[in-house]
Amino acid sequence: MDKLKLVLQDGRQIEASKGTCIMDVIERYSLRTEIPLMLSKINNKYIELTSELTEGGSFEVIDIRDRIGMKAYIRTLQFIMIKAVRDLYPEAKVTIEHSLSKGIFGEIYKEPALDGEDIIKIKKRMQEIIDSNITINKIYVSKEEAISIFEGYGMSDKVRLLKHVDMQRLKLYELDGRYDYLYGFMASSTGEAKVFDLMYYEPGFLLRFPAEEYPMDVPPFVERKKLSKIFYETEQWGNILGVGDVGSLNDKVENGDIINIIRVAEALHEKKIANIADMINERKEVKVVLIAGPSSSGKTTFSKRLGIQLRVNGRIPIPISLDDYFVDREYTPIDEEGKPDFESLYALDLELFNRHLNELLEGREVEIPSFNFKTGSREWNGEKLSIPRNGLIVIEGIHGLNDLLTSTIPQENKFKIYISALTQLNLDDHNRIATTDVRIIRRIVRDYLSRGYGGEQTLMMWPSIRRGEERNIFTFQEECDVMFNSTLVYELCVLKRFALEELAKIKDDSPVSYDAGKLRSFLNFFKEVDTALVPENSILREFIGGSCFYKY
Repeated sequence: MDKLKLVLQDGRQIEASKGTCIMDVIERYSLRTEIPLMLSKINNKYIELTSELTEGGSFEVIDIRDRIGMKAYIRTLQFIMIKAVRDLYPEAKVTIEHSLSKGIFGEIYKEPALDGEDIIKIKKRMQEIIDSNITINKIYVSKEEAISIFEGYGMSDKVRLLKHVDMQRLKLYELDGRYDYLYGFMASSTGEAKVFDLMYYEPGFLLRFPAEEYPMDVPPFVERKKLSKIFYETEQWGNILGVGDVGSLNDKVENGDIINIIRVAEALHEKKIANIADMINERKEVKVVLIAGPSSSGKTTFSKRLGIQLRVNGRIPIPISLDDYFVDREYTPIDEEGKPDFESLYALDLELFNRHLNELLEGREVEIPSFNFKTGSREWNGEKLSIPRNGLIVIEGIHGLNDLLTSTIPQENKFKIYISALTQLNLDDHNRIATTDVRIIRRIVRDYLSRGYGGEQTLMMWPSIRRGEERNIFTFQEECDVMFNSTLVYELCVLKRFALEELAKIKDDSPVSYDAGKLRSFLNFFKEVDTALVPENSILREFIGGSCFYKY
């Protein structure tokens, strides 16, 4: 049998026979630690531990301190929970819906309805499955076989999804006689998922797990009531549209009903924006509207559409750009990597900004600075600004929810809006679409079409963007007066063509090849929709071009 040479992370060089199970290599050379072990990495490619060794080269073990390892851990826990529910309540239906409060929210549909006592029983059964250290098997079946399995389970969501998939062979996972189609890597056995919690969160559950930085502890629970409320509103929107998963969306594309879905989805956005404008108008003391959200949320288009609705109510929006209040580049704070931190709150001249706000609210005329991004310095070009009697200052930027930005403005004079692209549909009941995946696809398309950045550049920047969002935006999201979900149920059908064109350019040896491959595979679940069907005022136009509000 052929011998393959492997170079371990500590520099040791070892040999193993081709075809050896990767887990056997790990056990033979004592590469396991107490931290849950998920995957291996050979020559920069992630590989499941139940796979056979096919090539030599660099060899790493991947635990849950790795981002991809953590995703495999969460997916494994979900499979264990689904199995536990079916063991206890064979007729129950489990849906995995969205992230919330450092966990995954889902629902269990059963008679009688789910309650706290049920959760205690499910958690106990999960622990029994974990303690039994049952092997999770990976099998390949034809599409017809997979559909037959899921028809037998009564899982119409998976049947709908798979009927639209071009692949003729599919990978399923099996746990103690239960099969599932789970999109992504899985642990080798249930015993790896040692650390978890399951709690009742009306009307469903929160499945909780460790953080990458603290891999042996479940973090303390922090309530996110406003975020939970907006996710519930999003679920209601899905019910109105009759689209709860990608399979049902693809059905609408195939039968030509997608145009009606687009019209209703856009109308739901417009109605919510009008409601927000009404809320602002009812609070006569509000003088400043602050709009904040993570990258690719559609803040610019949202603020334009909100401005129109404010004008309908007789208010005149006066936009102020935070970019014009950057400190001169030489005074920009430095981040932990020694680079200028342009996303820091203190990259802004807070004293000047607050002084100008107060002068404007006092009815005075103010000369507004302009920041020259080429020279990295502030300029004064004689641009004057004043606020009319029925005017409102509208500020859009990542720090809008942080009260330090507007520390001298009384709370009653501020109205804060949080906007993000929050998942509106899932692949099927057990495979959710992560909010961050929607935003990264939006960002790739916009960067490619309007900013001259390739998809590889965008993916390489994304971890830094995410760190800034965690520090500057997500911490403050519950401080808002209202949340707006900018996701459109049909948008990935439109973005697909542009994103795939750019992702196809990323080579296998790229440091972001895994992420590119995952996004390519994920987008292929969607049927394409013509961009001509997207209204010119849609938030989606911010990313694909053709907006009535501005040009690329």
